Amino acid sequence: MSDKIYNVLFLCTGNSARSIMAEALVSTMGKGRFRGFSAGSKPGGRVNPFAVEQVQKTGYPVEALRSKSWDEFAGPDAPQMDFIITVCDNAAGETCPYWPGHPATAHWGFEDPAAVEGSDEEKRAAFEKIFRQIAARMHTFVNLPIATLDKHAIQREIKQIGETPVVAG
Repeated sequence: MSDKIYNVLFLCTGNSARSIMAEALVSTMGKGRFRGFSAGSKPGGRVNPFAVEQVQKTGYPVEALRSKSWDEFAGPDAPQMDFIITVCDNAAGETCPYWPGHPATAHWGFEDPAAVEGSDEEKRAAFEKIFRQIAARMHTFVNLPIATLDKHAIQREIKQIGETPVVAG
């Protein structure tokens, strides 16, 4: 079995909710095999407090969370990514920077919980629903036998995860 730690970058436009939650989930559910990162094409500059509430459930250090540009991960000093996964439809349609090392890529679309209007309880419920959906896909991802798959099989598997319908929950 490989001792490699896989770097995974989750992209969304604002980098305030879905990509932040995915970063925490892959890092915690991956039990040391994965290191999560997140970024946005047009980062909003702040992490949504309802996303922070969800991340706290994972034990991931919330003080390290920040909304940042994907440009941080395209430079020569950035960690090399093994996987790039978009989690919002806007980011999936944008022209991404060049990613060194030719990481496997996929789109795992999720509704935007930050777009929900209403009471704090309604917003919190939307974040909990999307968090559960991301966690379900992440469970499949972190349990892939990555070390035994070739590059094409890995690419196929991670794309297939994104094509699996998410439960409305």
